[in-house]
Amino acid sequence: DHTEEIMPIIYTPTVGAACLQYGLLYRRPHGMYISIEDKGFIRDILDNWYQPEVKIIVVTDGERILGLGDLGALGMGIPVGKLDLYTALAGIPPDQCLPLLLDVGTNNKALLEEAHYNGIKQTRAPREEYDALVDEFMAAVADKWGPQTLVQFEDFGNSNAFRVLEKYHNRYCCFNDDIQGTASVAVAGVFSAMRMMGAKLADQRFLFLGAGEAGTGIGDLLVAALVEQGVSLEDARAKCWYVDSKGLVVKSRIKELQHHKLAYAHDAEFCSSFLDAIHRLKPTAIIGVSAQPKAFDQAVIEALCQYTERPLIFALSNPTSKCEVSASDAYTWSKGKCVYASGSPYPAVTYDGRTFVPGQGNNAYIFPGVGLGVIVAGARRVTNDMFLEAARALAKYVSQEQFDKGCIYPPLSEIREVSVE
Repeated sequence: DHTEEIMPIIYTPTVGAACLQYGLLYRRPHGMYISIEDKGFIRDILDNWYQPEVKIIVVTDGERILGLGDLGALGMGIPVGKLDLYTALAGIPPDQCLPLLLDVGTNNKALLEEAHYNGIKQTRAPREEYDALVDEFMAAVADKWGPQTLVQFEDFGNSNAFRVLEKYHNRYCCFNDDIQGTASVAVAGVFSAMRMMGAKLADQRFLFLGAGEAGTGIGDLLVAALVEQGVSLEDARAKCWYVDSKGLVVKSRIKELQHHKLAYAHDAEFCSSFLDAIHRLKPTAIIGVSAQPKAFDQAVIEALCQYTERPLIFALSNPTSKCEVSASDAYTWSKGKCVYASGSPYPAVTYDGRTFVPGQGNNAYIFPGVGLGVIVAGARRVTNDMFLEAARALAKYVSQEQFDKGCIYPPLSEIREVSVE
């Protein structure tokens, strides 16, 4: 009954702070830990879970917790928090939810030297051992609770997230929230903004800061939406541009790019800075998924406004300390012209006599409803089409009253109704 008040406590930004101190805060077990040392015994370990029926598992390996990096076993706060939201927002009984952490070590030197660190103290397992552990885990889950058991991958590092999803999405009932859930809520925000502005998706050009799981996941879903509207695949991809840690993603860099970036390596001249890319590409929307705080500075926002009358500014990195631009700065530097959304909550902003309510592009609008639908339907696979449909449903739920406040998401108080929808 108090969704808006409890959301920042249960999840971002509080969950990030909790994970950073999880070893110090640890009092009793929440969820199940399976370590790299448990290979060969995972099915037996699952038999120790005290509830007979599990419908959904949220699992992390702790390598990329929010924008905080490798927290190893301290990342258990993420599965715990996500499953709290499944219960609060989608009504899934808590005794059917299992938070789980695959402890494969950590490359965080500070944690390896920390006396209160509650994970195994070794660097991350090599790929062959890692893959064998995940293989055994997925097979054990299906054997123990059935092939319809939903597994949500959460906060895996880039090097594994895409591989794991690609490997298992056609074999097991699973999805990656950082790739697919984030994409769905971001694309819903874009759909909603198009409604609010009376604009067309096909007329937009998107420039991303960050080309990891979230960024390319959003791009892929935008491309799927554009293709459905009759835009060719090549032209749809040409509307999405990326700046990663080295600069603009272009064809001249193709030998050094990770596989998930290749589709967006366009034939253009390289530039090293995000500001230069704005002047070069003249985007209508910028999307921050970089975990680089204040990366969208005044020069960036003012440059963006030179090329579009009503820019979209999505600063989606979590927690708040990693956000690319605050709501106040975005509205002020754009002179109240922008359509803004963030990953973590911000208070209302008054500029030039008008009060804006920033939209929060929170995955909680998406994953509880998707999970509920999968469970109710008894589905054995989770498809990208489900996330595109979820984005459409969420966008349609935004009222004119929200648009009048400049907000492109429904109030968090309505999130249960959104989940059912």
